[in-house]
Amino acid sequence: MRLGTPLSPSAVRVMLLGAGELGKEVAIELQRLGCEVIAVDRYADAPAMQVAHRSHVIAMTDPAALRAVVETERPHLIVPEIEAIATDELVKIEAEGLARVIPTARAARLTMNREGIRRLAAEELGLPTSPYAFASSEAELARAAAELTGFPCFVKPVMSSSGKGQSYVEGPDQIAEAWRYALEGGRVEQPRVIVEGRIDFDFEITLLTVRARDAEGETVTAFCEAIGHRQVKGDYVESWQPQGMAPGAHKKARDIARAITDALGGWGIFGVELFVKGDQVWFSEVSPRPHDTGLVTLVSQVQSEFAIHARAILGLPVEVRLREPGASAVIYGGIEARGVAYAGVDEALRVPGADLRLFGKPDSFTRRRMGVALARAGSVDEARERARTAAGKVQPIEG
Repeated sequence: MRLGTPLSPSAVRVMLLGAGELGKEVAIELQRLGCEVIAVDRYADAPAMQVAHRSHVIAMTDPAALRAVVETERPHLIVPEIEAIATDELVKIEAEGLARVIPTARAARLTMNREGIRRLAAEELGLPTSPYAFASSEAELARAAAELTGFPCFVKPVMSSSGKGQSYVEGPDQIAEAWRYALEGGRVEQPRVIVEGRIDFDFEITLLTVRARDAEGETVTAFCEAIGHRQVKGDYVESWQPQGMAPGAHKKARDIARAITDALGGWGIFGVELFVKGDQVWFSEVSPRPHDTGLVTLVSQVQSEFAIHARAILGLPVEVRLREPGASAVIYGGIEARGVAYAGVDEALRVPGADLRLFGKPDSFTRRRMGVALARAGSVDEARERARTAAGKVQPIEG
């Protein structure tokens, strides 16, 4: 793809569907390469909108609204950043040649729904996964948990993000509450959940897997070093890179990631989530875009996951090398307020090797991710300690 000049006839126009903190970093990287960026989300003043050339607020699950904004802007590339999108309409848009969807419209449709991607991974590709079942009613959920997965188990909406609607269920008496919570956290009107049996694993990783074009124009796959992360209620609270693992698990993780990303196709970065125990590896989920745990790459890699994604989708060379150990720690809102201010930023930046990203979200909620502290160090343990220390010094306050 020949790159041009923004706001001119030669511009390469890229539309972000979802304008959160990950989209913001992608937008910045695209603009560094001279692209014209249009940010779209369901609410005004989202983080990526603050740095895009233009923005639109629409209901992205509304096919007519999605088509209208695409026909108005005529982007060359459409980059989904969240799950709640009318993906069937994206398939039509791509088939009609209106735009290229990243990585493909089919991949976006499959991965936006836990049912589609789990069936692809387990039933078509034969990848190892946790035991699972799907349910469309509380009664079906109760039967599935009792007969197919057992207790304890996890209940998740088939469409949600950042841990929303997810429950850890230890017995039948918790099914009703898990069903209610899943309906609240899901991003579609149809009630549908996945129930997963618990795997006895040592740790979880995100394996950032890149499909990009080489010098001969062929699509090749590359892998970043594994990212370890800690989650609370399905939402990541800290991540670090690299995550050490046994040689056998290292190979299996890459084999699984290659299999699922080859099946999805296209160019760009994929966040492949895996469970690891010794030499055993199980597939969990995949996101066809930068991953929240990958925010650590802003300090740990030669090119961040955002720079890699921007380059890969444009058909440009990428670099996946680790620069040094790094870590990230989430900064939560802590309060319910609009237009918050941040105290303690100076103290956080005095922590050796530390950096911050304050996302600029217009509204703060108690458990909303408002920023992230980043840190580099000579070891992962030291980087994690620095990141946690820096995050603890930042305090969102009433503006």
